[in-house]
Amino acid sequence: MNLKLIIVSAVIGAGSLMPPAPVAADTQNPESGANPVEKIMQESEGNIIIDMPDDILHRILKDDGPKATSRSKKTNLKPGINKVDGFRIQVFSDGSHQSSLESRARARGSAIVARFPKYRGQIYSFSSSPNWYTRVGNFKTSEEASAALMELKRAFPQFSGEMRVVKSQIVIIK
Repeated sequence: MNLKLIIVSAVIGAGSLMPPAPVAADTQNPESGANPVEKIMQESEGNIIIDMPDDILHRILKDDGPKATSRSKKTNLKPGINKVDGFRIQVFSDGSHQSSLESRARARGSAIVARFPKYRGQIYSFSSSPNWYTRVGNFKTSEEASAALMELKRAFPQFSGEMRVVKSQIVIIK
């Protein structure tokens, strides 16, 4: 027996799809001049039905047991900005030469963004008197953070002695 997965077009229509590309009219079949995506949407009243075998649907919707349940409780994300426990990479920490600390902390973050644009918007420079810190990323697991740490240490060997993974509140936008 096959189960049907129904996707409501309101979910898809939230800006996640690009507008359909224009389709050239078929001179053999006058009805084919309409855009096929628009035709499907009109015929299905805005719902898209995907028929798939049970085993594939169960793999997609599979619950991995108690571990998955406890994990999903921790990361039950609401639409918008979510702050959750996670990890960041500390790339700067210093308390000496007070007059230049802020600029040095921010410069370290700027150097990382220049080399790794994927971290744009994920550089956090802050002060906890008397020290300044710069941390990078929003990693859900320590494994993700460790992999990124190795990448940053290879790219910036002169700072690698200062770099480390730290537990932190991270920002996840859903």
